[in-house]
Amino acid sequence: MSSTSYTNDLINESSPYLLQHAHNPVNWHPWKNSVLEKAIEDKSLLLISVGYAACHWCHVMEHESFEDEGVAAIMNANYINIKVDREERPDVDMVYMNAVQIMTGSGGWPMNIVALPDGRPVWGGTYFKKEDWKRILLQIAQLYKEQPEKLVEYAEQLAKGMQATQLVELASEAENELEDLKPIIFKLESNFDWKYGGTKHVPKFIIPSNFEFLLKYSELNNAQKLKEFTNLSLQKISYGGIYDHVDGGFSRYSVDEKWHIPHFEKMLYDNAQLISLYSNAYAATQNEWYKEVITQTLIFVKSDLTSPKASFYASLDADSLNLKGKLVEGEFYVWTKPALMELLQEEYELFEDYYNVNSFGKWEDENYVLIRSKDDEQFLSEHAINSEAFKKIKKRWQSILVSLRDTRNKPRLDDKQLTSWNAIMLSGYIAAYKSLGTTTYLETAFKNAEFIKLHLKKKAGNLDHSFKNGKSSINGYLEDYAFVIKAFIELYEVTLNKQWLVDAKELIDHTIENFHDEQSGLFYFTSKKDRPLITRNFDLNDNVIPSSNSVMAHNLFKLSKHFEDTTYLEISEKMLKAVNSQLKDYPQGYSNWLNLKLNFSNPYFEVVVMGPNAMAIITELNKLYLPNVLIAGSEIKDDTLPLLQQRFKEKKDLIYVCKNGACELPVTSVEDVVEIIKQI
Repeated sequence: MSSTSYTNDLINESSPYLLQHAHNPVNWHPWKNSVLEKAIEDKSLLLISVGYAACHWCHVMEHESFEDEGVAAIMNANYINIKVDREERPDVDMVYMNAVQIMTGSGGWPMNIVALPDGRPVWGGTYFKKEDWKRILLQIAQLYKEQPEKLVEYAEQLAKGMQATQLVELASEAENELEDLKPIIFKLESNFDWKYGGTKHVPKFIIPSNFEFLLKYSELNNAQKLKEFTNLSLQKISYGGIYDHVDGGFSRYSVDEKWHIPHFEKMLYDNAQLISLYSNAYAATQNEWYKEVITQTLIFVKSDLTSPKASFYASLDADSLNLKGKLVEGEFYVWTKPALMELLQEEYELFEDYYNVNSFGKWEDENYVLIRSKDDEQFLSEHAINSEAFKKIKKRWQSILVSLRDTRNKPRLDDKQLTSWNAIMLSGYIAAYKSLGTTTYLETAFKNAEFIKLHLKKKAGNLDHSFKNGKSSINGYLEDYAFVIKAFIELYEVTLNKQWLVDAKELIDHTIENFHDEQSGLFYFTSKKDRPLITRNFDLNDNVIPSSNSVMAHNLFKLSKHFEDTTYLEISEKMLKAVNSQLKDYPQGYSNWLNLKLNFSNPYFEVVVMGPNAMAIITELNKLYLPNVLIAGSEIKDDTLPLLQQRFKEKKDLIYVCKNGACELPVTSVEDVVEIIKQI
């Protein structure tokens, strides 16, 4: 068993995940230059174990193996052991995950790698049972002592394979055409789950950028079938147990086809993106349920994931302590029928039908996870209840269940604050403010943006990646710059404070200088100032978080409009062309790139609002779903930004609708703007 009688070098770290391992008998080290240099000096094999605080199977492997003294003895005698928080060091995770996927065909966490002293991997995998783990480590250690040349030879071949995955094949001019998207839509449709929404695969992850693309494409092309599927998916996801019907917020994924049983950890980045997605969907549909989801999820973020400095914490664990003091997955979230009957008394039967405390909603061991299967209109009709009365009933249910939850042990919190994830949440607050008009959301967004500028942006112009215990650390990655720039552009578009655009431009120029690869047009994930790893990788796939390159390409596109900078536009288009073949072959993994492609293939508008009531007009514009529209403007005469020059008339409110710099005659109402856009 692990005991505080053991203390390793992780005790000096700030990451909650690393600190969880600080009293393992394994002699863990953090990922540091001094540790890597010692491995080379001593010619010691590296054992690199990567995970994160909310990872259930990481905790299982820790308990089974890393807390075991016999396992620790093998590891300590034969390896320099390094523990990595993948959220703190996504660069390390990216490189070694690539290696594991080449070696095994799949990946996941915990991820475990054995590497030569210089860091080149020779073996890897994910979760291992204790006896298998011991046997494998002893075999590799023996091979290294007796025939090290075999490991070196394998490492050389693997390193070549890893480098090959980072080669970007430049498209020919013929392939550069931004052709019709209909074949791509057809390929996406072939994988739609029309019963429960999302894709046909299980487990089911929510990929917000997939739905953002479908929402945008369906709006721009009046594709009714795609609109129906997108709204079906958003409804089924938010009706499912993956959405917390008591406290709000979404879990990471569901293990079943109907979004019912989640892997119970709640990640900041999921909730941030889903707030943006449901805000856009609400703007497009005015669906009141979406509004409820947005509002309740933001209450969860405020209560559980927000620091006193208005920054945002990383995650809540899937596990929490039960009454016996044992960590159990989902313990905080599940319900038993007797407990619900006692809590809700005469209203239990109504609750049971609404949230399926029945065979449809049952999980395991007599535990239920709340899930809806009917919309309110159908439910109210069946039970002859009016809407206003039912709102009060639901509010009462929620209050009762929250009170009981408050007596339970809460899941463990990962309280580090990551720059990229904070910026994604900042964008979520801006999106919610745009669609709902709630001013406190804008106030929170502004405070978080100021936190980023004050604590994470350095005097040299770079960003740090992480903040904890009053200190920022780790030179920022491309994802940090991409999402902060995106959020700052969005903040300008809801405030008209041009300083946010200036800040965004400064960051993008820094990124071009330190991350850009001119040959491919793409951006490396790590700065040229960082210690080189085995490969310098491109982050291209849009997964549960959009790729940092696709987000950067969007940023360049928008800033090219704001500053009339053709260089930015050229880089953005070159980036899109670099992944053009992947869009056709695997569109579901490149949906944010497809979203960018719509900027080039469909009309794109710059809407400039000038005059004393510019902010009021823009606030109304922002409530609409206008996906291919960029907003700019000023309440006073201001010629410092290209889009604003010579467009101000004293005491007049004028709205200019432009396409690629060519403008229609100015109009005076939001309705006029919408009409012009529809006509074009």
